[in-house]
Amino acid sequence: MLLPYSLIRPALFALDPEKAHHVTFSNLQMLRKVGLLKALSPSAVSDPVKVMGIEFPNRVGLAAGLDKDAAYISELGLMGFGFLEVGTVTPKPQPGNPKPRLFRLPQADALINRMGFNNEGVDTLIRNVKASNYPGVLGINIGKNAATPVEQAADDYLKALEAVYPYATYITVNISSPNTKNLRDLQGGDSLDILLGSLKEKQKALADEHGLYKPMALKIAPDLDDAQIDAIAQRLTHFGFDGVIATNTTIDKSSVSGLAHGDEQGGLSGAPVLEKSTHVIKRLYSELGDDVPIIGVGGISSGEHAVEKIRAGAKLVQIYTGLIYKGPALVTECAATIRLNCKRKAHANRT
Repeated sequence: MLLPYSLIRPALFALDPEKAHHVTFSNLQMLRKVGLLKALSPSAVSDPVKVMGIEFPNRVGLAAGLDKDAAYISELGLMGFGFLEVGTVTPKPQPGNPKPRLFRLPQADALINRMGFNNEGVDTLIRNVKASNYPGVLGINIGKNAATPVEQAADDYLKALEAVYPYATYITVNISSPNTKNLRDLQGGDSLDILLGSLKEKQKALADEHGLYKPMALKIAPDLDDAQIDAIAQRLTHFGFDGVIATNTTIDKSSVSGLAHGDEQGGLSGAPVLEKSTHVIKRLYSELGDDVPIIGVGGISSGEHAVEKIRAGAKLVQIYTGLIYKGPALVTECAATIRLNCKRKAHANRT
């Protein structure tokens, strides 16, 4: 960037969070178009790894939510990520929940959001992907429209899966946002069995149609008890899912009680979810081993945090809120720290 992020952040944090988001990306677009963004961006850390049958340049990705419509993947692709995940996208456009709906909690390095899958719909996302020059690994995160009854949720997921399949490197099924009514009900019981079974059938049909298999991952919440985590792990294995992303935001606000905005409705992300998400990763790994790869996300704001996720069993990690607080240098820090840790582990195993 033209200035260190520590100097830019106060000006951004003086703005409404959504306004700051749009200002940031407008400036990044301008810098890219005049050729400065690439010149000012560090080279991506090289730490290739194969996960879900995909070659990732390094293990650090962007979590879904920052670029819901894939409008900025050309810019984000220059920030050193090993992969990007865009969305959550729904079949039809929807405005999301009323504003304000995004809140900073700087004392906790956290955010609370109740965005509600605001996006311009799957057709717009596809146009943006096709118009971009992003050549890397692209995950597309899909969800259901708010107006669709939860009993008909599978229909929305199947429509979205079919639409994005040709344009994604992998697809993520988001059933864990707390900001769409009853969505988390899909994380267990017959509803989950029906959804996962339907999605796997559609995935196989699309692979046959396109002559190319695209992996599919399930994104789950941090607010699950161990029995629920174990049940999801069993279903992932039973239905042959290719990966699992742990975790989404938490509805548990006890860690930010008393802070400004700490009682806002929505999902809490950032530092307070670090331990919760890592626990879910450990529990999943104890059930899944290496059979179903885990992508770890939640509370990563340093390279050591990223390594914690890897040690817990994750094969890849994603960041979002940490990027807001620490800036783009966090991507390189996490990727380099993971690479060093993996080299040390490999050396120790050899000796």
